[in-house]
Amino acid sequence: MKKNKETINKKRTAYLLILFLILSAAQRISAQDDLLSLVDSSNERSEPVTGAFKSSRVINGHSIEFIGKNVLDVRILHRFGIIKDGIGELFGLDQASMRLGFDYGITKNLTIGVGRSTLAKELDGFIKYGVLQQSNGKRNIPVSVVLVAGSTITTAKLAEDATLRDTKHRMAYYSQVIVGRKFSELFSLQLSPTYVHRNAVAATTDFNDTYALGIGSRLKLSKRVAFVADYHYVISGLDKDVYSNPLSIGFDIETGGHVFQLHFSNATAMNEKAFITNTTNSWGRGEIRFGFNLSRVFTIGKKKMPKESQL
Repeated sequence: MKKNKETINKKRTAYLLILFLILSAAQRISAQDDLLSLVDSSNERSEPVTGAFKSSRVINGHSIEFIGKNVLDVRILHRFGIIKDGIGELFGLDQASMRLGFDYGITKNLTIGVGRSTLAKELDGFIKYGVLQQSNGKRNIPVSVVLVAGSTITTAKLAEDATLRDTKHRMAYYSQVIVGRKFSELFSLQLSPTYVHRNAVAATTDFNDTYALGIGSRLKLSKRVAFVADYHYVISGLDKDVYSNPLSIGFDIETGGHVFQLHFSNATAMNEKAFITNTTNSWGRGEIRFGFNLSRVFTIGKKKMPKESQL
């Protein structure tokens, strides 16, 4: 009887040992499968496409690029006078309009910004959000999609005979959807349908609502230099005999933490509401202005170090 109990105990021990070995082997196989699946997924993971444009602006209009989380972009924009005014005005350099702007990245795909323009003493603000980012790999997304909404208020002193004197009459709003794609390391293109609403307009032939289609492109010429073009076609809402479509062409020059843009344009204003609805100069009449945009970025707060660096 005692021997039978010992035999049974030995069999139980053997069964438990075999079960333990089976479970250990299964666990090892499962761990290897998990490791292989991780390797496979890492090989197939989506890679975001970046660098479609070197700045968060093409020239005048927003681009599909963002400045990054906790980054402050200080932007100084200048538009000089008309070049054909000649040597008497130093080819327009004697005259200048300026915008000083501050853009801040809340997250990698959410930016807010404010600015002040000397033209019309205008304050503007905007919010910019990335809905989709172009990517390659397992999840292929062919284009980037960005939403932008902004508002402006004119603070210039009104004429004594002005009839619309309420604050609301000084305000305007705009919204746009930007769809863009980096086709190669050399070429990027974007389209930006835009809606502008002005609470008050200057002429009876104008409408409060204006619709436009923006086109922006970049052609890389070298490691640090690119040709850029920015055009907005006004579909409706303005008197075409008075106003022109804003067109700007120029060059991006990247120098460390700076992006320096040199360009020529028929637009003087420097926010969406203003340059879309207030451009009266024409390339066809030679009414072209030289200008530049200077962007300098600063990282706010401490950068998180990788664990390897901390070790």
